[in-house]
Amino acid sequence: MTAFTPGRLDRSSPFYVAGHGGLVGSALWRKLTAEGFTKMVGRTSKELDLRNRAAVFAFFERERPRYVALAAAKVGGILANKTYPVDFLSDNVQIQVNVMDAAHRYGVERLLFLGSSCIYPKLAPQPLKEEYLLTGPLEETNEAYAIAKISGIMQVQAVRQQYGLPWISAMPTNLYGPGDNFSAQGSHVLPALIRRFDEARIREEASVTNWGTGAPRREFLHVDDLADACLHLLENYDGPEHVNVGVGEDLTIKELAGLVAATVGYKGAIEWDATKPDGTPRKLMDVRKLESLGWTARISLKEGIESTYAWFEDNRNGVRD
Repeated sequence: MTAFTPGRLDRSSPFYVAGHGGLVGSALWRKLTAEGFTKMVGRTSKELDLRNRAAVFAFFERERPRYVALAAAKVGGILANKTYPVDFLSDNVQIQVNVMDAAHRYGVERLLFLGSSCIYPKLAPQPLKEEYLLTGPLEETNEAYAIAKISGIMQVQAVRQQYGLPWISAMPTNLYGPGDNFSAQGSHVLPALIRRFDEARIREEASVTNWGTGAPRREFLHVDDLADACLHLLENYDGPEHVNVGVGEDLTIKELAGLVAATVGYKGAIEWDATKPDGTPRKLMDVRKLESLGWTARISLKEGIESTYAWFEDNRNGVRD
């Protein structure tokens, strides 16, 4: 591999954010714009279907980005993953392969691939270290999505090995923030709780029933912190191993529900349906590698939930159903 030293990215070079309209992509777009990048490149899924290989190659040939953040993905919660495993596997693999192959063909210097903490085995030791990848069976409820993301990590490593390009991967923990998916069927746990408790407050419902026991522990990272970490990694890290991005602290889903209910102003009873799946018992990231590179999260969970709920209230009529 050709020697490469990470450093400040050229703010005047074209930077393509794949998935710039999504939760992660929009946060990256905000961060990069605020940092002075002047040639931002983005396309909606209607403008460019990243599953269409010919269209992706034509786009890269035309735009010639120097940097790429691959944040485009088909994502969803436990129900969506269990119901549509083919979509989560096929769509995500196609997106990743097409973008990375085109990025190599047209000379992308730095590419950051974004995955998910679900890449780790269901019963891996806690906290989750980068080295635990591929050491045990995955969580069944999102196995297809996890396999797709693992293939993305492998492709980045293969590009580094075969072509010597300084591409990297980052694996964020559970994310939330403005622009999240608040749909009843496709959202992750935190936005789902915000919407559920908000609707229960408006309807003055006596109780709210959530899936599972509430016992699993989860870690949550505000998407603006993730965006900050992504730029930090692009300018400070080069290596084949993916890097965990998280806060290094977790709480139970039951505790999270209480925090969301208090933020929303719901005062009814909170109940649990233990017949529904809990998912992985615990997913806490070991973030010592990222901390050794000089980065730590700054937005507290309480502050983040409050700002996310404020965004939800301002955009209530425009969120996804």
